[in-house]
Parts: sequence; structure tokens; C-alpha cells
Amino acid sequence: MGYQYDLLNKLADEMGVELKIKVNKDLDESFKLLNEGECDVLAFNLTITEERKKKIGFTVPHTQARQVLVQRKPEGWRTMTQRQINRNLIRNQLQLKGKVIWVRSNSSHAQRLKNLSQEIGGGIKIVEKDNYIEEQLISLVSKGEIDYTVCDENLAKVNSTYHPNIDVKTAISFPQNLAWGVKESADSLRLFIDGWMEDFKKTLDYALIYNKYYKNRRSATIRKSDYYTVSSGKISPYDPIIKKYSKEIDWDWRLLASLIYQESRFKPTVQSWAGAKGLMQLMPSVAERFNVQNRTNPEENIRGGVEFLEWLEQQLKKRGIKDSEERMKFILASYNVGLGHILDARRLAEKYDKNPDIWDNNVEEFILKKSNPKYYKDEVVYYGYCRGTETYNYVKQILDRYEHYKNLIERS
Repeated sequence: MGYQYDLLNKLADEMGVELKIKVNKDLDESFKLLNEGECDVLAFNLTITEERKKKIGFTVPHTQARQVLVQRKPEGWRTMTQRQINRNLIRNQLQLKGKVIWVRSNSSHAQRLKNLSQEIGGGIKIVEKDNYIEEQLISLVSKGEIDYTVCDENLAKVNSTYHPNIDVKTAISFPQNLAWGVKESADSLRLFIDGWMEDFKKTLDYALIYNKYYKNRRSATIRKSDYYTVSSGKISPYDPIIKKYSKEIDWDWRLLASLIYQESRFKPTVQSWAGAKGLMQLMPSVAERFNVQNRTNPEENIRGGVEFLEWLEQQLKKRGIKDSEERMKFILASYNVGLGHILDARRLAEKYDKNPDIWDNNVEEFILKKSNPKYYKDEVVYYGYCRGTETYNYVKQILDRYEHYKNLIERS
């Protein structure tokens, strides 16, 4: 989730391309990756500056915001009047002399503080931190681990709803344009984004996205949750169980978590129309085969589901799929639709001169075609019709979510 993420999804839909996200907290490295062609867009709140224009190109602004000082309210602030609170806070930029302010390295906030320090005759002590984003620094202010940071006003206001002991009312800059970055030579991409952004900002969709993150107080509740991954490093209440059983089959636990989310949204009592039940949506026959007595018991369900995954892997190994990454896609597909349908799709792939050991653009084509009589009635097909679009999307969505989890969470 996130303001930039939602905008990017709308842009990708408009362009008809797949969105791939890479999380990077280091601005200098991000600029380098952009200019080396490792990414196409830097979707940050990038302040447009003359110095940055020498390194990258900018889209039209997506928002405007002032930079503000983030500071902690005094002890006992809840029982004070606003006037009493103000007496204990910095309200004049001249009062920043001698203060230590922590900011993200190479950010526009660091540059603004350097300029401000010169304007007031020096004395502001600026600590630039690598690999910290603004939200983390705000959290440190709230906890009392540091006294001050600086960020854009819209982000500061959002954070103040779930850190009520911070104050964000002291501006240290005039309103500034915030935009995305593109490679300086990527004129066609920049022009496309500019045209789309100008039009999209006039729509109800844009207003809803903006309000969702910057005006809706429910966002604060989401971000306070233990399972708001960016701040907690957690995915679900069942992470310890998922880690335990993923080790038994040498899976990355984040991949298993992505599969479980796809199956049940981490709801242990959910049941499908077909009779599958629990976190890994075990059918009665699978539960019986792997001795799962209570399918709604999280640990028992995951243990049985993992044993089923291991069985599928052995079956696919026997059939000659040697590459482990490719085999993983076949395992996921088989978990969704059944091994028989996947073996049918492999036989069809071979018949039509595609590689039966490769999923992308090969076997996946024929799982999609198994809803067409021409293919599901073919003599090499033993298991008949199947609704292949569900399986195609199932594999893709699990792997896409897994990539997001890898960006945000250490394997551990």
C-alpha cells in the first residue's frame, strides 16, 4: 500500500505494462540505478532542485508541500493549553541554532537545513543517516531517541495521527514541488507520465487516493498494526509457524507466506465453496492423506500443506524438471489446480513444440488453453477441462507478492 504505490499501479494500467517494485532507502544509489537503467522511475517525494536536475529528469509535480520540523510535545501535553505547549516548542527558525537535527542522507531536507543554517548564522548540527526513511526518523522522535527531524508536511501530518505526541506545525521552507524522477534522456517516458499525471490529478480516483493516505485517519490504525510490514517486519500472526515448517522443505518462508495469503488471507477458519478449509485451504482428501485432524488449527493445517508441497516437488522432480526456480512455479500451479492438469499442460506444450520444463511462455500457455475444447479434448490430455486463467494468475500473484515481501523483510 501507499500513495506512490497506488499512483504507480494506475500508471502501469494506463501503459499496459507490469509493475515491478524495488525498495531502496539510499537516494544516491537510487539515482545511480536510474541512470544505469536498472529502474525506470523513482517514485518518491522528490523535491525538484537545480542540483538534482543535473543528475536526473523530473516529471510534473504530483503534490506540493512545505518542509516542516518534527519535534516532540512536552511531557504532560495532554493537560496543557495550546499556548502552554507552544512555549515549550520551537516556533521560530532562529531557535534551531545549536540544535541537532537528524535527516535522511542526501535528501532535500538535509540541503534545506544547510541553507537555513547559513541564513541564521550557522549552528544547526545536521546528522545525515543512510538507510533511514522519514517515517523511521519520525518514530525515533516520538520515542525520545532523537529530538528533531524534518520531512514534507503531508507525510508529517499523516504520521502525527499515529504519533500524537509529535508536533509538525513549524515550517522551515516555502511550499515546494514534489515529483518523480526519470532518466534524463527518457523523454518519451517523461512526456507520457506528464500527460497522464496532469489528467489523472483531475479525476475522482486521484482525490480518493490522496484522501486515503493524507486525510483518512483510518490509515493511522493500519500503520499501527503489528502486521503493517514496513514498520514491523511481520507478515501475519502465523510467521513463527510458517518459518518453522518452511525450513523443513528448504523454502523461503516469505514465499510460503505469500502462498498462504493467496489461499486464505491468513484466516484460519475460512472455507471455500469446494470444501477446502483453513490457512492453506486443504481439501478433505489431502487432509486425510497427510493426517490433518483439524483443518482450522493453524499449525496442523500448515504442517499438512507443507507436506503436500513436498510431495508435489518429489513428483515433479521425478518427471525431470531440474531447475529449482522453474520447478517452484510448477509446484504452485499444481497446488492450485492439481498435478494432473499440470501434467496435461506439459504434454500439450511438448506436442506443440514448447518446452515442457519451462513455465513462463511455455506450459502456462497450455494451462490457459485447457478451457478450449480443441486442447482439453486432445488425445494427450487425460484430465479434461480446467479453468486455466485462475492458475495462471495464482502463480503470478504469489510470486509478485513474494518479490514485495523480499523487498521489505529479511529472510532470517
